[in-house]
Amino acid sequence: MSLTPFEHLFLSGLFGDAEIAALLSTEAEIVAMLRFEAELAAAQAAVGIVPAETAGVIIAAIAGFTPDMAALRTATGKDGVVVPELVRQLRHAVGEPAAAKVHFGATSQDVIDTALMLRLKSIGRILGARLENCLSAFAGLEAAHGGRSLTGFTRMQAAIPITVTDRIRAWRDPLVRDCARLSMQEFAVQFGGAAGTLDALGDRGPTVRAELARRLDLADRPQWQSQRDGIAGLAGLLSLISGSLGKFGQDIALMAEIGTEIRLSGGGGSSAMAHKQNPVTAELLVTLARFNAVQLSGLHQALVHEQERSGAAWMLEWMLLPPMLMATGRALGAAAELIGHIDDIGKP
Repeated sequence: MSLTPFEHLFLSGLFGDAEIAALLSTEAEIVAMLRFEAELAAAQAAVGIVPAETAGVIIAAIAGFTPDMAALRTATGKDGVVVPELVRQLRHAVGEPAAAKVHFGATSQDVIDTALMLRLKSIGRILGARLENCLSAFAGLEAAHGGRSLTGFTRMQAAIPITVTDRIRAWRDPLVRDCARLSMQEFAVQFGGAAGTLDALGDRGPTVRAELARRLDLADRPQWQSQRDGIAGLAGLLSLISGSLGKFGQDIALMAEIGTEIRLSGGGGSSAMAHKQNPVTAELLVTLARFNAVQLSGLHQALVHEQERSGAAWMLEWMLLPPMLMATGRALGAAAELIGHIDDIGKP
């Protein structure tokens, strides 16, 4: 049994997204955190803060490191974050004298937020490709049926005739804008040390940060640990994408209800009425849109990071952002499926 439909044994067949889930998994997070620690040592060696030999020992130990996951779980319940125990295990694996330079100048939030950015950048590429796939599918649908007529509806009442192209543009154009917004999304390294000032590195802190960002292929930005507008902005974009797809799904569900202007294939079987074909994928898009709209308010609550670091607001992000990513990924996949299942639309 699971507490989330995204991972539920059979509900995941409807809500799940294996590709996005893999990047949000514990294993992927550990890999990203270890990459941060290895590249931090390399960056500090490049700047001359850590001897190259010491960095080499750290990097080699990390490459062969397997964490004690049970200990990480127990320690997170005590410390509120996984990093102190992870660093303790890493230092033990590295051994003396290099152990003292593991995680040097960094803090837990640097590791966790940068590991998140590494995975969000990969997820962003996936979402971008799926957006393009939906746009291509809409273009194909328009090429095949765009000149046909539909009944236009305003305020749920029949209005005047429109074309299939008119309605497709209302579905497609917001996604074009979402593509542009996603292409401008910044995924930046977080590196600020204990209170965001990189005090342990003196005047070389910004140089180390820039080198670390280069090695991780992330944008270089001054610490943003208590400035969560980037996370909230991404969440807003996720809600825009799923909301636009929800409008598409709602329209298809309404057209299927009328039944004279669209013909769908695919699933939607009924246990009681064999003649029915329910517009399940269209309904799913509406559900995912509404789900993300609700979660977005929580991510905006998480903007309120008190002083230099918040525990409460940060934890709220951990609870809300992954489901929004899953919902958006699934919505884009479901939308492409639904477009492909439109066998006929409009009247000649």
